[in-house]
Amino acid sequence: MSLETRVYVDMAGDLFHCGHVNLLHDARAFGDWLVVGVLGDDTIASYKRTPIMTLEERVAVISACRYVDEVISPAPFRVTRDFIDRYDISYVVHGDDMPPEVARDIYEGAVRTGIYRSVPYTSGVSTTDIIRRVREAQTPAAGPDDVPGSGVEDVRELGE
Repeated sequence: MSLETRVYVDMAGDLFHCGHVNLLHDARAFGDWLVVGVLGDDTIASYKRTPIMTLEERVAVISACRYVDEVISPAPFRVTRDFIDRYDISYVVHGDDMPPEVARDIYEGAVRTGIYRSVPYTSGVSTTDIIRRVREAQTPAAGPDDVPGSGVEDVRELGE
């Protein structure tokens, strides 16, 4: 049994962005050791689209985040009591965008034992939104300056 408070959060982590960083920051506040489960490509594809980044790329980026102490890859889709015991998890954290009935299904072991916690979801940014902005930037009708938050103007300044 560990003396540290181990917090677990799982994620796809595709196109790692500030919403992911906020989730990891907020999850870390529940303890002093953050374990991040990175879901495998097939698992992610079973409930949303296939990830753009490979599992290895996603693990590398997530591992580099200063809030992360340990990575489990590929992580299981369902967090069971056995998984919690095996990794000595004190809390399981997810964004509050997940409906309670879905949380009870996926995080059953944590919900039943009272160690499931939710943190605020970062609105206004998502991997889906980033993909949309990239696609819009690639259409002939929209120039790079027409895509909010594209950062293209910053690149031009650096290139001059």
